[in-house]
Amino acid sequence: MTQCPLPPSAPDDPMTRWKALDKDLDRIGALEEGALFVSRPLVAPGLALVFIVLAALVSALVIGFSHSALIVIAAAAVGAYMALNIGANDVANNMGPAVGSNALSMGWALAIAAVFETLGAVLAGGEVVATISAGIVAPGAVADPQVFIWLMMAALIAAAVWINLATLLGAPVSTTHSVVGAVAGAGVAAAGFAAVNWAQLGAIAASWITSPALAGMVAALILAFIKARIMYVEDKLAAARLWVPVLIGVMAGTFATYLAMMGLSRIWAVHPLAALVIGLGVGLTGWAVAQPLVQRQAAGMENRRRSLRRLFAAPLILSAALLSFAHGANDVANAVGPLAAIVQIVRSGDVVAAVLIPAWVTGIGAIGISLGLILFGPKLIRLVGTEITRLNPMRAYCVALGAALTVILASWMGLPVSTTHTAVGAVFGVGFYREWHTARRRRALGRSLGQAPGEADPPEEHRRRKLVRRSHVVTVVAAWVVTVPASGVLAAAVFLALRGLAG
Repeated sequence: MTQCPLPPSAPDDPMTRWKALDKDLDRIGALEEGALFVSRPLVAPGLALVFIVLAALVSALVIGFSHSALIVIAAAAVGAYMALNIGANDVANNMGPAVGSNALSMGWALAIAAVFETLGAVLAGGEVVATISAGIVAPGAVADPQVFIWLMMAALIAAAVWINLATLLGAPVSTTHSVVGAVAGAGVAAAGFAAVNWAQLGAIAASWITSPALAGMVAALILAFIKARIMYVEDKLAAARLWVPVLIGVMAGTFATYLAMMGLSRIWAVHPLAALVIGLGVGLTGWAVAQPLVQRQAAGMENRRRSLRRLFAAPLILSAALLSFAHGANDVANAVGPLAAIVQIVRSGDVVAAVLIPAWVTGIGAIGISLGLILFGPKLIRLVGTEITRLNPMRAYCVALGAALTVILASWMGLPVSTTHTAVGAVFGVGFYREWHTARRRRALGRSLGQAPGEADPPEEHRRRKLVRRSHVVTVVAAWVVTVPASGVLAAAVFLALRGLAG
């Protein structure tokens, strides 16, 4: 008589117990992964909320807990929220080309941008903050300090709400446009059209048109120079050994000149001529240091365009860092300019023309921009770097350097230009130049083959070979047209509401 074997799932079998435990652990692990996946979208908003609360607490500690300080605490919270939005939107334009061309990983791009954004805001952000806070609305037109406080508070709230709404809708708006329009709109609501410094606003508005065009032209000229002197010569590596160190020296000299005139002015008053001498010395030093590095990197490379892309990776990273510094110097005003005006009025009890910028106010803007970049920036960085036009390290270098030079010049003059449109203008400049250059070479090839002009490049083929997405042109122009009046109307409504609540 044969004995029946035990069933494989007998309860007293140790292996069965371990298998059941493993299944239970797997279920728990899957549950934890699901919970983590569900809660992950809440991490970034949660950290952003913590920063906003900390900014309010810092302002309370500095100003003190009193009835008059409540408006400063509220303005600090809204300013922190504004800075987060700026970091999420505008900084993507600085690092997008570098990431899109594969010269930088996302992690390194975030780290470099955060460091240089903070340095630019802290070292060189004062001139533009003064323009935003006191240059658009004439203090003499709004003599009542309480009314001026509500004006600046309304501008902060309206600009932050508009940028957040536009971001949710996927509209590429300018934070600078939003703040300037909000300040002007609240000023009109507070004291009529005479309250707005229309001459200053006109100069700022003119820079919105000229800065993208200038950035596009500068980027196109740099690309044309690279094509003529490096890409389309017989010995490409020899040309790169000569000119890449020069380009690095130009960037280093430009950065040093700007830092000497803007950043060091708070410590040591530098004459413009002395700043130029400093920039020339740093540029020559950068060129001398880059020469052996480029020579070593080019050793063993093939005489091909693909090799040139590797040589332009370092200049591209340097230019992206330069643009982040310029962005921090320029766009910190959008976050804390109205806040600085509110702090000054609360402390002095009067509306003054000269606004002193406290260090803690600039710090809120600098940290908020960097934090917004880290929490919300990667998606937009990929969008800017890949969807407007195709970029490689050489083209991305031209975009970054052209935009950086334009923004630095504007910040030097105290004009809050839109870094969004400046960077997009540089991208369009590179893309449109490539279209023109490609069409010109195709026509020249057709003529050499004896083809008629229309036969070499028929209209349908020309449309198919567009290298820039035309839809972005329409989107940017629409954003320029809508943002200023929309933020102005919203700020006027917020101001009237705040004044009504205050009685």
